[in-house]
Amino acid sequence: MNDPTSQVMDFDTLRRAMADNYEQPEGPARNARAETLLAEAEKLGIPLALIEALGHQLKVYNYSSEKDKMFVPFARLLRMWDEHPEDFDEYETHTLHWVFKWMTAGMLGQPHIPLASVEKWLGEMEHRYRLAGHSERAVRHCEFSVASHIGDEARAERAFTAWLAADRDTMADCHACELHDQGWWQAWRENDEEALALWAPVLDGTHACAHEPHAVLASSLLPLLRLGRVDEARAHHLRGLRLVRPMESMRGSYADHVEFCALTGNEARGLELLAERPAYFTDTGEPRSHMDFLAVVALLTDRLVALGHGGRTVPGPAGRDWTAEDLARHARAEALALAERFDARNGTPHIGRHVRARMDRRPLLDRLPLGVRAPRPAHPVPAPRPAEARPADTPRAEPDLADLLAEARRTSEAMHPDSLRAWAAAARAAEGRELPARDRAEIADHEAMGSGPEGAGLFERAADLYEEAGEKGEALAARARAAFVRALTTGGEEPPATVEELRRTVLALHAEGGTGPWEVASVLVCRVRVLTHLALADHAPHEHDHTGGAGDPDGPADAEEALRAAREAAEELLEFTGPHTAQPRLASRAAEARATLGELAAHAGDLEAAGALLTRAVEEYLAAGQPWFAVDHETRLAALARALGDTEAAERAVRAALEHGAGHLDALGQAQSRLRLAEILGEKGEFPEAAEHALEAAHWADEAGEARTLGAWARHLLGGFLLRRGRAAEAAEVLESALPDLDAGTHGDGAVVQTLWWLGDCHTELGEHRQAAERWLRAAETARHWPEQRDHAMLAHLAAEALGRAGLPEEAERAYVRAAELWRTEGNPHGVVRALRARAWLAADGEGADGGPARARDLMDEALRECREAAAAADDEDGARERLIAERGHTHRQFGDLLARTGDPDDAGDPVLEEALGHLDEAVAVYASLGEDAADMRTGAELAAAWLELDLGRREAAGARAGRVLAVYGETAPEDAAPGPASHRRAEARRIRELAERTEA
Repeated sequence: MNDPTSQVMDFDTLRRAMADNYEQPEGPARNARAETLLAEAEKLGIPLALIEALGHQLKVYNYSSEKDKMFVPFARLLRMWDEHPEDFDEYETHTLHWVFKWMTAGMLGQPHIPLASVEKWLGEMEHRYRLAGHSERAVRHCEFSVASHIGDEARAERAFTAWLAADRDTMADCHACELHDQGWWQAWRENDEEALALWAPVLDGTHACAHEPHAVLASSLLPLLRLGRVDEARAHHLRGLRLVRPMESMRGSYADHVEFCALTGNEARGLELLAERPAYFTDTGEPRSHMDFLAVVALLTDRLVALGHGGRTVPGPAGRDWTAEDLARHARAEALALAERFDARNGTPHIGRHVRARMDRRPLLDRLPLGVRAPRPAHPVPAPRPAEARPADTPRAEPDLADLLAEARRTSEAMHPDSLRAWAAAARAAEGRELPARDRAEIADHEAMGSGPEGAGLFERAADLYEEAGEKGEALAARARAAFVRALTTGGEEPPATVEELRRTVLALHAEGGTGPWEVASVLVCRVRVLTHLALADHAPHEHDHTGGAGDPDGPADAEEALRAAREAAEELLEFTGPHTAQPRLASRAAEARATLGELAAHAGDLEAAGALLTRAVEEYLAAGQPWFAVDHETRLAALARALGDTEAAERAVRAALEHGAGHLDALGQAQSRLRLAEILGEKGEFPEAAEHALEAAHWADEAGEARTLGAWARHLLGGFLLRRGRAAEAAEVLESALPDLDAGTHGDGAVVQTLWWLGDCHTELGEHRQAAERWLRAAETARHWPEQRDHAMLAHLAAEALGRAGLPEEAERAYVRAAELWRTEGNPHGVVRALRARAWLAADGEGADGGPARARDLMDEALRECREAAAAADDEDGARERLIAERGHTHRQFGDLLARTGDPDDAGDPVLEEALGHLDEAVAVYASLGEDAADMRTGAELAAAWLELDLGRREAAGARAGRVLAVYGETAPEDAAPGPASHRRAEARRIRELAERTEA
């Protein structure tokens, strides 16, 4: 195989090779290619070729991790300029002076270059700029950089003022870069609002360049966090990180994103970022950004050590394994060593102070949810701390057991969620002490309540202790609780028989005055729970099916009997507690009974009755001062309301659940409730708030250990909401994070396809057309197995469009052919026609397997035939025929535009232009047949024909067409008219008429 560089290139080939190389990703491979191309330029013996190759090499070095290499090619260029300036063309002369700024910045970043040399170079730059007639703006900008680097604030202020006062000329940095540095200076002095105001035109896209808004987004993170504008900070991190990831030269900005993670409780994500760029630990070509990177590595790993993760394995320099503690020491030492080199060179302590302050920053937030998957590392069990030394005469404070027991009983009486923690504290304080049987019984009882499936034995022990204390009713209640645990764990006939016997016993005891209503209600509620659990378990496979079946071995009659028994038990509890609801604990039991009746009604398919019962139960819990018990039922109400199509009621219920569960919902409950609310709000189109709740749901799902299930679904929704809000870069980050965890078995393959579809939309918005095509093709591969093929066809069509925009015409052609086949199978002539038109445009550009004007014409003709045949066969009851007629109008319009583009506008008799005009007239006629609804399309085609008339020299005809358009919209717009097609058409028609009249005159 021949090496393409083994033969001498000609100058044009060299230029194309350099242009192609500059488009490659930053890094050593691009730099090495530039070195090879310089050697090729040397062989040509053409001074300008050598100048351009040196300039190319200098540029790629500057935008890489090898900035220290750029001084040599620049020295050669400067010597060539001094010896033979006539060898430089205008562009290379401008470029030579432009890169003086890079040399100043590059020298500052190299601590081995003396400060005197930097200052001398700054003076040389000023001298040469003056000779070339350039403004001093760029010089003062560079002086500001030198002064701020060494910490000379007075000089920096003077240079800053002179920089802004000087005229902008072609040597000034672009607006975006200048605004970045101006804002950086304000942020350095913690004038954060001023910094963000300066950066606003970069952040909103008014000013941009190859490295902006990348750097501004990174620099804005700390100011936004200091101002408490956390939503913007999160958005800037997601959007900005996506921009700097492929830019090897932006190590300093990448470090800002790692710092952001360390300051916001996102340490795990920070470690992921370190793992993505291992070369950043060791690339030494630009010591200043290396120092900045190591400083934030120290900040991040010190934070991990403080959280108890010092022994965790973390990414670090190649060649060995690193723990967080080891890397923290290494990064701190290396960063300080580099800072010392800079300070020694500069003669000030400024850099060292800054690096130490950065490494020692404290977190600004405990945790800022980002929406992407990077769960907090599990916290290890902390090592026991050594006992603090105490004076000999200071006795150790012992917990007051009596107070702890009193607090535990108070929370139990209130049925507060904290009661188990209160009893656990009392139990710890009671260790080794002799307690009355009643106290021991209560401690065992509550320990059992927190023991889940293991609690049955503890409940039995508590019952024995209650009996020992003479509390027969409490003993029966504890045994009933044990029976409920067994019903949940082992099932069978024993638990219902046990609670039935306990019911008879406690009612008899109550009738004798041997126990109170609370103990009776405690037994009855356990009976309700046992019977309801068994009844619903029997019926579970057929929730709204009254025929019994699977899961019901004894047939429908036994299943219905179980449901009837559960209903009667709940009604009995409700009847018993009715006279006692002034007592909050008994009111709570009444509410539970009513809620159970609601669940049984829902199970039977009577959703309206279920909703009414659950609503009443919620009201009773709230009246009893126990909002935490209302949460599950409000969540259930939301599901019922959605099933009934009442979105507003569903939203109210979920919001109430979040309100009443505040401080009590665990992480899983928070995730589930937030996710439900996000779904509801998304259905209503309220995407900003929906995104907020999806973000919270993702965070809580991660905390609950459900990142791959609920977390993935929450991220899927969040990405979709962000995309709908026009925040494509953030959406892409979130959706890419969700994609690995989305599973067809758990979430459904529809969710996977939708995520890929949305990602394709994101890539398209970001101009990443090849990636968009890849996403859509992957989604199409899944969708092709579905019975309904419309999504498959749409995805194939979208992929074809993206391939065309990515400059891959042959792949686009094949994708359009496939899409047309699918549209035809689906009976969708519109899709077939649109695919044919798209292929025609590819062919007109000479692209595709058999491109060319003739092929383009054939494809447009085929599209017209498809329109006519489909319209003739269409049923017009649903407007299908009119839509196909409109499609024919669109095809004539595009056919005319295509021919006009291939014709010769300088040849007034060109038959291709005449044919184009004919198709535009056909489009006008077709749209006219559709009436006023197609007026905008008709006038658009008329104006396109008018421009073509002008090209053909037919001024009068062009003016007449413009007049017909103005007759539709009027010569002047109504005062209250909003901008739209009418205003645009009117303005265009006036322009054509003016040109026609001017030419005639």
